[in-house]
Amino acid sequence: MQELRIGDPFEESTQLGPLANADAVTSLDADVKKTVAAGGRVLIGGHPLDRPGNFYAPTVLTNIPKDSPAYKEEFFGPVASLFRVKDVDEAIQIANDNRFGLGASAWTNDPGESERFINELDAGMVFLNKMVASDPRLPFGGVKYSGHGRELAVQGIREFVNAKTVWIQ
Repeated sequence: MQELRIGDPFEESTQLGPLANADAVTSLDADVKKTVAAGGRVLIGGHPLDRPGNFYAPTVLTNIPKDSPAYKEEFFGPVASLFRVKDVDEAIQIANDNRFGLGASAWTNDPGESERFINELDAGMVFLNKMVASDPRLPFGGVKYSGHGRELAVQGIREFVNAKTVWIQ
């Protein structure tokens, strides 16, 4: 996270661009501060960047309490929440213990763990050994408060079709 090149998203060397607007920076910073006040710990970052534009420092949070924003809310900015778990059961429990379910990313070389992540993670998309991504060939969408239905792929196209049923007897 420290090595990310921050800057203009139109420059090819940029790896992290600005947030959409100043309110997004303010909201993200408030949630990070609330998480820290609840007992969370900032490993890196945790503040807006002092430069033109709506930039927030790449941030990693750990020791995240259940009653903090980093545990129960979606962060729309460069903030990673790091949870240490003792086993796959605890990883799945923490991943599912929220009201959102767009995408999940799990990393393992164990076929049994892979199968568990696929079957037990409550998300619209599960990626193994890869970050969550969008591909127009595949359905994209979540479960719970992260939406319903899908966009992209065949399933997404059908969202825009008005089917008419005609029954003549």
